[in-house]
Amino acid sequence: LLAPAVGDAQSFLPGKDESDENGHGTLVAGLALYGDVENAVRTSDLTPRLRLFSGRILDERNENETGFVENQITEAVHYFHSEYGCRIYNLSFGDRNKPYLGKHLKGLSYTLDSLSRDLGVLFVVSAGNVLGSQLVGDAWRNRYPEYLSESDWAIVEPAPALNVLTIGSLARHDQTTNSQRHSGDPSEIPVARRDQPSPFSRHGHSVAGAIKPELVAYGGNWAVNTRAGANMLVPNSGLGELSAYRGFVGGRLFADESGTSMAAPHVAHLATTLLAEHPEADANLIRALLVVNAAIPNACATLLADNDTLRKVCGYGQVDAQALSRSLENAVTLMAMDHIANKRHHFYEVPIPDEFMSSGRRPREIAVALAHTPFVRSTRIAYKATRLDFRLVAAEDLDHAAAVFNRATDRDEYERIAELPKASVGPQARDRGTVQTSTWRFTQFNNRSTLRNKRLFVVVTRNDFPWGESHSAAEEDYAMVMCLRDRENEEARLYTEIRNRLQARTRARARV
Repeated sequence: LLAPAVGDAQSFLPGKDESDENGHGTLVAGLALYGDVENAVRTSDLTPRLRLFSGRILDERNENETGFVENQITEAVHYFHSEYGCRIYNLSFGDRNKPYLGKHLKGLSYTLDSLSRDLGVLFVVSAGNVLGSQLVGDAWRNRYPEYLSESDWAIVEPAPALNVLTIGSLARHDQTTNSQRHSGDPSEIPVARRDQPSPFSRHGHSVAGAIKPELVAYGGNWAVNTRAGANMLVPNSGLGELSAYRGFVGGRLFADESGTSMAAPHVAHLATTLLAEHPEADANLIRALLVVNAAIPNACATLLADNDTLRKVCGYGQVDAQALSRSLENAVTLMAMDHIANKRHHFYEVPIPDEFMSSGRRPREIAVALAHTPFVRSTRIAYKATRLDFRLVAAEDLDHAAAVFNRATDRDEYERIAELPKASVGPQARDRGTVQTSTWRFTQFNNRSTLRNKRLFVVVTRNDFPWGESHSAAEEDYAMVMCLRDRENEEARLYTEIRNRLQARTRARARV
């Protein structure tokens, strides 16, 4: 299953060869290569379409006790980047002895943030797990999901890194193997239901309240044996993610495992698939495309009614893989990669087709995402040197929009600029991260609706911390993505109208 796609395998752990003695790496590799392995098996679609490279940093106990893991990961990344041009790195690794408690970011988090900027690569990192052996007493099961936001469930090193994508876990299955076979046996009770947060998944935020994890993906579930007590987890329950098995020589090709380690490669697979389709894309654009196509599952939103807890556990949500591939007539994605000087604004007009604002009650969306990779310094609470964020605003025209932003000469004045209301994630929450997204939803439009009377602009602003000005580039790179969706209107021709409008604008510029 893996061999046809493996380009190279190296060990960066002293005294160990490149083989996987534990099996964890093989499970992760299967998910990174095939994505949803369970679906691939069901549809008999096990043709690898990506290339896989393996760098060993963990021993046979799935640990690294050398004290030099930062150096080993750095060596591995430089090797695969220079030899093969690798740009997406899955790191299903976390130090549960180093939960993030709100202080300076340093160690491996700082290393990954620096490598991301220096090499232009994307790390997809697991949020970390709480182990079953850490659970004390039998009351924890009845406190799900409240305990998910407690300090003992905080993300662990290197999940707090800002320039990476951090991935939490969702439960896909909520019926154990035994309970499927014996439907009348109620002794094995799943902790989470389908599409709810996995009971072991850790929560954010990161430094300065940045949203972490940014995304969630299927990573497995737990079940308890009520006969043995609520603290007894069911072994080999069948609630994990299916993937490639190290013991295949015995005739068993697949196994399942639960953990955020299994969630991360789902997203790494999507990121690499995007890069294969858009080879010109940088890591910023890949991150922006992933988060702009994410949404929090209804099962999570119902379970975690408090919005702050919801963001801590689920971030921006789960990626809609079907929406990533290309624009449709009723769901259009526009992308930009650019660079911006300090104390400057970039204005992007949102090309809203008349069809988007047609009569009738139905859901419509405008989603915007922004990503950048700032210089970081571990000795400062502010940590990132560059402040880059966006606002979606309504104005009579570009001149009026520019006048509002140009009058905002300090940070406080800028933050008081009125954004289009009802953003899914407000600016104060999203601005703290290096990848940001928000969605505006509409049900119907009348003659007084803002979109019918004004023009919409996405405004990207750079405003560096004074200490960071000497460390940042004269013009910092960023990616911005906007999506217009009218999915219930099968007759919509948004793509055609937007394409024609943009082509006309290009021809007009050429004449000038």
